[in-house]
Amino acid sequence: MKLFSALSLLTSASAFVVPKQASTSNVVMHESKADLVSIAEKANPIVKFYDPMNLAEADFWGQGNEATIGFLRQSEIKHGRIAMAAFVGYVVQSNFHFPWAQTLAGAAHPSTDLSPEAQWDAVPVGAKWQIFFVISMLELWDECGGGSMPHYMSGRQPGKFPTFEMFRDNVHFVLDLYDPFGFSKKMSDEAKEKKLVAELNNGRLAMLGIFGFLCADTIPGSVPALSGIAIPYSGDVMVPFEGQFSYF
Repeated sequence: MKLFSALSLLTSASAFVVPKQASTSNVVMHESKADLVSIAEKANPIVKFYDPMNLAEADFWGQGNEATIGFLRQSEIKHGRIAMAAFVGYVVQSNFHFPWAQTLAGAAHPSTDLSPEAQWDAVPVGAKWQIFFVISMLELWDECGGGSMPHYMSGRQPGKFPTFEMFRDNVHFVLDLYDPFGFSKKMSDEAKEKKLVAELNNGRLAMLGIFGFLCADTIPGSVPALSGIAIPYSGDVMVPFEGQFSYF
């Protein structure tokens, strides 16, 4: 959901990440199936560990099981954050019209009479490219570890976004995405672990939530609880994933 979602994603890029600790700490890197089982039981004591495809025992690209689990955990955390940003963006764009101009020419933001999907279709292509470019640069920075951290398949804690220290010292001042003012430095390991589990659960719930909205808008009656607030959308919400930016 447009620029707000993209900015929300950037803001939450490293929220509640537990830093790697010594072996004596209760907070450890989750890089084995046993660790996945442990965190799954904390995240949902009823469902617990659920892996019908046995992905936790896989070996992606011949990198080993620990690297594979690092990839899977990174993927889930990232997609959870994207879903949370999309859900918040959907709610905001459905109820609030940004008062400032959207373009240098003075064009206004799309009306809230449109569904968030239709609002995205109405965003100028140039603006969409700007969003895509910023996200691509952040992805590249993440994959490179910011020049100071190992890859998440090679030892870095999944979900831990690299600091911008190298960029800040050599190119331009920019705040880190997570806790730029160091407010969480005194947070205990137990508190960090609790917040990590909360982030995982919130991300999973947001995935269900945003897809619920998309289904309600594109398939009338598919989500009865949203029938009264869904705005019908006749386009194809999957078009952006087919190499195009919008339906129209």
